[in-house]
Amino acid sequence: MISTDFLQQLDRFHLVIKKRVTSSYMGPRKSVATGRGLTFKEHRIYTPGDDIRLIDWRVFARTDDLYIKTYEEERNLTVHAIMDCSASMGFGKPISKFDYAAMIGVGFGYLAMKENEKLQFSTFAEKLDVFQPRRGMSQLASMIFHMNSVKTQGNSKILDSILQYKKVVGSKSMLVLVSDFLMNLDEVIEAIYMLGEHEVKIIQVLDPIEKNLAMQGDFKLIDAESKDILRTYVSPRARVQYQQMLDEHCARIEETCNSLGFHYFLVTTDTPIFDVFYRVLQ
Repeated sequence: MISTDFLQQLDRFHLVIKKRVTSSYMGPRKSVATGRGLTFKEHRIYTPGDDIRLIDWRVFARTDDLYIKTYEEERNLTVHAIMDCSASMGFGKPISKFDYAAMIGVGFGYLAMKENEKLQFSTFAEKLDVFQPRRGMSQLASMIFHMNSVKTQGNSKILDSILQYKKVVGSKSMLVLVSDFLMNLDEVIEAIYMLGEHEVKIIQVLDPIEKNLAMQGDFKLIDAESKDILRTYVSPRARVQYQQMLDEHCARIEETCNSLGFHYFLVTTDTPIFDVFYRVLQ
């Protein structure tokens, strides 16, 4: 599923973070915290206990007032890749939705490793599997091994999973949530609201057949998660109704993301994977 060539090509990309983040680790990212960094932030009045080495003597010479310089600390980011591995994600040929989602997740993990960021990843369906945040190639190798061994099965309990996951998210982070989101819309929206004030990327992955319903005639449809069977005739009118319902479902998710300042992307598995990265990371 994940090839060496795929990882090497990811070198062309860089994490693009628009918001300043806060973490307790020193590193290359800007932080809202102040400290002894390299980037000047502002002056503030000297108070007893401040480091006298931070006094700006030039300002004192002009004003007779003691001011100190404050700086922005350079701090690290934790990247969280959260991927749906429920039964519906196993749909699709020649590549399943889960395999495609895993490539997206591993891609972000590789970019995090290249930037020396911490990576935390998880999969969810009826339960949530979380791996502790770490840096380096060993964490990425663990992620690839886990993705290659996951079996898509069970129902997607997205709300329960996000409620549980938010407990392990510390300071501001980048959260990448990948799913088909073909589930109860109210639960999806509530789960998105639970993600908090982070740099959030919501990536909805659909198979082209789901997106366009390019079929007509008599079919026996089997729900991947409930195993319910529906015998139906897919007519041109039914296709139009289906498309309207799907478009409304996706639009509500996008509207929710926009209202929260999150980034929403709808992709299909026939889209070249690096085209998706260009969109998401631009």
